[in-house]
Formats: sequence, C-alpha cells, structure tokens
Amino acid sequence: MVDGRRCVLSRSFGGGLLARMMKDEARARTAFSKARTEQEKVVQAQPGYGPPLCVLGLIDAALGDKENVLKEGRRAIALLPLEKDSSNGSRMIQYFAVTAAWTGEKEIALQQLEIGTRAPAASLVLNYGALKLLPFWDPLRGDSRFEKIVASLAPKDALPTTR
Repeated sequence: MVDGRRCVLSRSFGGGLLARMMKDEARARTAFSKARTEQEKVVQAQPGYGPPLCVLGLIDAALGDKENVLKEGRRAIALLPLEKDSSNGSRMIQYFAVTAAWTGEKEIALQQLEIGTRAPAASLVLNYGALKLLPFWDPLRGDSRFEKIVASLAPKDALPTTR
C-alpha cells in the first residue's frame, strides 16, 4: 500500500515474511497470496503510479512469479524514475533489486544495487547496515560484487571486523 509518498508493505506481507523465516511455507504462501490480492486493488486504483506496482513485484517475488516480477519492477521504475522522485525512485530500485535476487536474477539485482547506491537518496534505503544485516539480501551473499558494494558503504571510521 502507498501513503502517497512512499512504498508501504502490508501486514499480510509481513506475516508472509515471518512465516517464511519460521520455515512455514504453507502459511507464508497464504499470507503472500492475501497480500497480492490486497495490493492488486491498490495498483488498480493508482495505475500510473510506480510504488504500488513495485510492491506488487515484491509480493510476486515472494510467491516465486519470476515473469511478473521483472515486468512489474521495470514498469514501476519507468513510471517514477530517480530523476523525478529520488526518494521513491531509490526505494523502487531497492525493491526491484530484492525481487531480482529472490528470483535468482543476480545480474539484475547487482546492477540495480549499483544504480541505487549512487542515487541521491540512497542512504535512506540502501545503506551499509541494511545490506550487511537484512536477510532480504541473503541470495547475494558470498558474491564478490555484492560484498564489494557492501564494503563500499561501510562507515569509514568503523572498526575492522574479524571473521
């Protein structure tokens, strides 16, 4: 859902994520399906506005619908590019990167991350902590290009970590 300024994820989507983290795939699918039904209504109410479509892409990625994910993400970014709205544009690039990663499209995900981290409002959504810690990015962990992006965002005065 969208508040007119930014992308907002529904409670059903959050329930789906929680169920998936708890390895309850049946409950996750039910929650994501409900979130999709809710989000389709938002998209229909705002057909020329990118953020609701971007959220729909995120839901479709959670449902494994790769074909729709890529179309929805690209269309959302085209409807509201970074040049028009740096805050929402950055968020849509972030969501598109996540959806691409979730559907196994690492090249697209990494390309979007590189674009997104150079955007004016990037630090609001694509920051070191988010990329380093959030499980959304797990499909990209271990890829040297992803690790390089994460390292480039590390605070310059941070203490080195040992691993």
